[in-house]
Amino acid sequence: MNVPIIDTAWHPLAAGCPPDWASGWGQDCYGVFVEYTLQEVTQRLRWIPPGQFWMGSPEDEPGRYDDEGPRHQVTLTEGYWLFDTPCTQALWAAVMGNNPSKFQSPTRPVEQVSWNDVQSFFGKLNERFTGLDLTLPSEAQWEYACRAGTETAIYSGDLAILGKNNAPALDPIAWYSGNSGVDFELANGDDTSGWPEKQYPHSRAGTHPVKLKRANPWGLYDMLGNVWEWAQDCYNNDQGAPTDGSAWVGSDTCEVRSLRGGSWYDLARRARAAFRLAGDPGLRFDGIGFRCVRVQSL
Repeated sequence: MNVPIIDTAWHPLAAGCPPDWASGWGQDCYGVFVEYTLQEVTQRLRWIPPGQFWMGSPEDEPGRYDDEGPRHQVTLTEGYWLFDTPCTQALWAAVMGNNPSKFQSPTRPVEQVSWNDVQSFFGKLNERFTGLDLTLPSEAQWEYACRAGTETAIYSGDLAILGKNNAPALDPIAWYSGNSGVDFELANGDDTSGWPEKQYPHSRAGTHPVKLKRANPWGLYDMLGNVWEWAQDCYNNDQGAPTDGSAWVGSDTCEVRSLRGGSWYDLARRARAAFRLAGDPGLRFDGIGFRCVRVQSL
């Protein structure tokens, strides 16, 4: 049996002991990862180390909205495992026994799932793997992982917005309104012929399979674009995320939850690390998905 070579910086695999639920583990140019397999569907999780970052956007960032501030420093004292892609339709079907997605194919992100639906998914999946304990990331965990040590609008650098649906810097890393019709092959795509100022001409668009765009420096794919991703937080209008990286839960039952990352139909200005959206926890539509997190206490 070949044992992966793990670096000496602290992480959960430093002692050579993968979690009981892991079916695979190792290290590559992006860092450390573990995998689990269910019904021949394998999902990789990347190790996100503890650290500190500036959450939100500076006031002069192109495309900025007011609820992305005030920019503030967040310190995450615990590392965590994060899905390297949004949850795929194959994994959702293996856990839930159905596929609610509009744009159906196993390797595309599952969509048309509400925040409440995702809680049911966690209940079923966590029952199958003792100690897996997956949940949704907090907004801070999501943004910290998306930025991967960067402070620019997108993790590959600055974002010049040339038109509502035209920001060429997004093309290598994200499916957004300017390019989501490129090579889109399904017959039920949305009519995009009237969308203005597109980066590429297209008349029909929707989601795309995961991992077709370039990963961020921590090996995470589709953090921007393709599908919105639910966060654990109640939506707070003034970017009031706790400075310890935990989810903002408010004082009453959440009427709306936070979503991050933009989607295939969203304007260029929304596919930025700091952009935030609010959604009813029962909301379902073809641009909403999620990815999972597991916190690893020291």
